Amino acid sequence: MVKFGFLVRLEAKPGKEQEAAAFIKNGLFLAQKEPLTVNWYGLQLGPSTFGVFDAFETAEARTAHLHGELAAELMAIAPDLFAKAPSIEEVDILAVK
Repeated sequence: MVKFGFLVRLEAKPGKEQEAAAFIKNGLFLAQKEPLTVNWYGLQLGPSTFGVFDAFETAEARTAHLHGELAAELMAIAPDLFAKAPSIEEVDILAVK
């Protein structure tokens, strides 16, 4: 059962909204390579606001994800694509359907 997650909020720079959406969509391919990432969702919350929610069964899996390829890609592209540093929050999942 998933109990641990990340909630990430990203604000695209003006004029970079389509690139941000493409980056989020392409993130799915990297997330699929991570066997310990149980669920991964790429979100658009507004015209220039994006997010990612991912879930894990263990705290160790969550930590591994933070040090994985997808997180590295995000941090590498963030200064060019996003208005500010990504907001990455650890969350505890209380209920799942």
